[in-house]
Order: sequence, then structure tokens, then C-alpha cells
Amino acid sequence: MSDFELSLNTGTVRDLSLREAVDAAARAGLTSIGVWRDRVAEAGLDEAARMLSDAGLTVSSLCRGGFLTAADPDGVRAALDDNIAAIREAAALGTDRLIMVVGGLPAGASFVGGSGLGDDKDLQAARDRVADRLAELVPTALEYGVTLVLEPLHPMYAADRAVLSTLEQALDLAAPHPPRAVGVVVDTFHVWWDPALEVQIARAGSEGRLAAYQVCDFNLPIAADALLSRGMMGDGMIDFGPISRSVAAAGYRGPVEVEIFNQEIFDQDPALTVSVMKERYRRLVLPSLTEVAHMPAV
Repeated sequence: MSDFELSLNTGTVRDLSLREAVDAAARAGLTSIGVWRDRVAEAGLDEAARMLSDAGLTVSSLCRGGFLTAADPDGVRAALDDNIAAIREAAALGTDRLIMVVGGLPAGASFVGGSGLGDDKDLQAARDRVADRLAELVPTALEYGVTLVLEPLHPMYAADRAVLSTLEQALDLAAPHPPRAVGVVVDTFHVWWDPALEVQIARAGSEGRLAAYQVCDFNLPIAADALLSRGMMGDGMIDFGPISRSVAAAGYRGPVEVEIFNQEIFDQDPALTVSVMKERYRRLVLPSLTEVAHMPAV
């Protein structure tokens, strides 16, 4: 695999089956793809692994594990069982990266399809439970050679999706565990605003935990469904140069996934989406990555 290989995350072409997404990536000349578990489940794990291999596609990550904040015993057990299954799926698909969206407040779980406990708004307790569940999952991650890649989400998602909002929080949570077991992802949509981002990306690199880089833009106005406010690079507010240079300076050379949730993009021709994605990546993201990567050592 070459440095900074462009990867299509299947979330960007949400309405395609895994077969259709694989075909779209292959036709575009891509050799890497990030896959969501729902598409793998539709195809069947064995069939998904076969079609990815037959297409010559490397799986850059599996999305997603996580949702670890349940307080009730049944919820805790269900979360552990689901994440153990996700770790095994990642290994079967040949990827060592499982993206982890850790979950929001139990009070907000009903907004993302969970049952939740309507009066549980204890933010610190939810974060503590994430740490506890993560410790329980690390042995399985090590057994299967899969890194649990913690994803801090923009603070507007703290209530329902992720009680981790900054890269610093994610790195602190990862710190007790081996880097090969727990890493972090820099997703531009979620962390572009953080005044400590450059320092924390450097920290992630020095600690060997920078496991993934995902890019898309931050669109305005915010969509009625905030989850759909991601945009194609260049259509929103993010300056990709400084973030990409920091990622490269931290030693990252892996695949770069484009993950976009946007209704207009879902509704357009997927071939157009992939074509524009390639052009914007080459123009707005890749030059800053390679600029640093190719600098001579001092």
C-alpha cells in the first residue's frame, strides 16, 4: 500500500450495497475501502470478505464498534457482545482498525435507536463506564490483532453519540492500554475546531496511537439532522492544510478515508460522488500530507 492511499468509506455512498460500493471503488481505481457493519451484515461476513478480496481492495477500517455507556447489566452485556463480534468481523475482513464511537448519555440513547434510561444524564459516570468497558475489550482486541480506534466526536454529539469530544480525551482514555490495542482517529469534521489539535495530534504520533485519518468538510448551515452536516472537502469551513500537515508530521502514512453523511450527496450519482471525492482529495488534502512526508530529515 502506498502512503496516504485514498479510501472510500461506504457511509459516503450510503444507499449502495456493499457489492455496489466495491464496484464503484474499483471502477474509480481505488484500492482501499472503509466498510460499515450494516453493509457487511447484508452481504454476509464470508461473502463480504470474498468480494473485497476478489476486487483487490484493502479494508482501511470497519465502522463501527462502541456505544459503551449503558448502565444497566443487560445493556452492558449487549454492548460487550456486540463489540466482541465487531472485533472478530474486522479480523475476518483483514483490517486491524475498528472505529469506536463510544456512545452518549444513556438519556440520549433513544435518539440513536437505543432504549436508554431517560433520567441518566451523569456525563462523568458515562465516561467512566466507557473506560471500564474498553478495559474489558482490550484482551479480545489483542487476541485478534485489531486496534480499537477511539473517535472523538464534535461536542454537539456528546448527548447522544460520544461522550468523548476531544483528541486529548481519547488519548487519555487510551493511555492505560498498549497502542496496538487502543488508538485514535483524527476525523476533520469532529476536531477541526479544537485549539489544542496540533499538540494532541503530535502526542498521538509520539505515543504510537494515530491509527486513522478521516476527512470531510463542516458545512453551514447545520442540517436539521446534524448528522448530515458533513460535506465534500472544499464545500465547508475546514482548512485541511494545517490538519493534514500535523497528521503527516506525527508520522501517519496510512489510508485516508473520505466519510461524508449528506443527503444531497446520497441523492446524486455515486460515480459523480467518487469522481469529485478524488479530485478534491488530490487538490485539498494530499498536497499537505506529501509536503511534510517528503521533507528531508534534519
